[in-house]
Amino acid sequence: MHIRQRTLANSVSCSGVGVHSGKTVNLNIHPAPVNHGIKFVRTDLLDSPGISALFKMVVDTSLATVIGYEGFIVSTIEHLMSAFSGLAIDNALVEIDAYEMPIMDGSAGPFTDLILTAGIESQDMPRSYFQVLEPIELKGQGKFVGIYPADTYRITGTIEFEHPLIGKQSCSFDISEDEFADQIGPARTFGFLEEYELLKRFGLARGGSLDNVIVIGEHEIMNPGGLRFPDEFVRHKILDCIGDFSLIGMPLIGHVVVEKSGHAFNHAFLEKFFEEKEAWQTCTL
Repeated sequence: MHIRQRTLANSVSCSGVGVHSGKTVNLNIHPAPVNHGIKFVRTDLLDSPGISALFKMVVDTSLATVIGYEGFIVSTIEHLMSAFSGLAIDNALVEIDAYEMPIMDGSAGPFTDLILTAGIESQDMPRSYFQVLEPIELKGQGKFVGIYPADTYRITGTIEFEHPLIGKQSCSFDISEDEFADQIGPARTFGFLEEYELLKRFGLARGGSLDNVIVIGEHEIMNPGGLRFPDEFVRHKILDCIGDFSLIGMPLIGHVVVEKSGHAFNHAFLEKFFEEKEAWQTCTL
């Protein structure tokens, strides 16, 4: 764990397509000063309005994590936010010229590579943490999220699908930069062929393709080359969880356990987290 806040050493850029909108978007990530946090700026709108990446700004979790403020939104932020959290980046300014983040290859890997290419710089300000003191749990609709006292930031995830290519998968990681970059960041988003085709018919997933989504057919993975990990599906759910939990605004010291959860249930848990203020404290190392 890091004692001091961190930002990028240099600015970096990339371009891609929004998985739901199909629109091309240009992305620029810049260093930011201490206590700035992660902020998104819509350069395509009048006066380039900005919004902080915080859970209270979340306006939709149906297909992705979407933040919004005063009539504008930034959609599908979870993969970039996961990369920021996994690499311990506290402060950054993100500029985009469309409402949806680029999906890249469907994982956080390209964003991780982009940040590592820019370099990471320690800043002259202590890094504050949320340290979990007592368990907090939320369960319902067959889903579960809990967080427990621990000495590090750890996530254990479990998913279960009746499809024979997935079944029940579980894994657990201590979240460090190397572990994230090698074992979590490259895990891609996934969907079933029939769901993918349905979304297409309703004008959604316009930018989705085998280049950025694992498509699961009845008997096979449709993507050339197959999976990157035997349990890539649960790893991606952990990736999403890291991105969603980063919206609490500070890094965690605690063990997160998620079972069959998604963006909406993760967000509901964050609301419960802030209601139970006696179960955590803020601290510096």
